[in-house]
Amino acid sequence: MQRTYSLKKNAQFKYVHRRGTSSGSHEMVLLYVRSGTLKVGFSVGKKIGCAVMRNRVKRRLRAACVPLLPRMKKGLYVFIARQPAATADFDKLCRSMQYLLRKQNLLLPQPGEAPAQGKAGDAP
Repeated sequence: MQRTYSLKKNAQFKYVHRRGTSSGSHEMVLLYVRSGTLKVGFSVGKKIGCAVMRNRVKRRLRAACVPLLPRMKKGLYVFIARQPAATADFDKLCRSMQYLLRKQNLLLPQPGEAPAQGKAGDAP
C-alpha cells in the first residue's frame, strides 16, 4: 500500500475512534469518518499474539486492502483486527473486508456493475 494512503499519526487514529461509525465482522471491525482524502489505518492489539503474529496480520490486512483502494469512498478508515484474524486465511480476510465496506455503503460501483437497487416497496 502506498504511503499516501496510510493513516500514521496517533491523533488521527484517536479522531476516527472518537467520531467514527463502526461495523464488525468475525475477523475485524471497521471504523469510518468522512473526509476529503482517503487514508487507511490498521490496528492489531496484543491479544492477537506476539509481535511476529501482529505484524503478519497487519501485512495481510494491508495486502487485502490494496485492490479495494480505487473503489473506496474518500474518508478515514481504521480496520481493527480481532482474534480470529490471526488464523484466518487470506481469502477470508478479503471477503470480510469487502463485507464491511459494503455494509456501510463505502464501495463505489465497479465499471459495468449495476448500481444498488432500492427496496422492493420503493418502485411505483
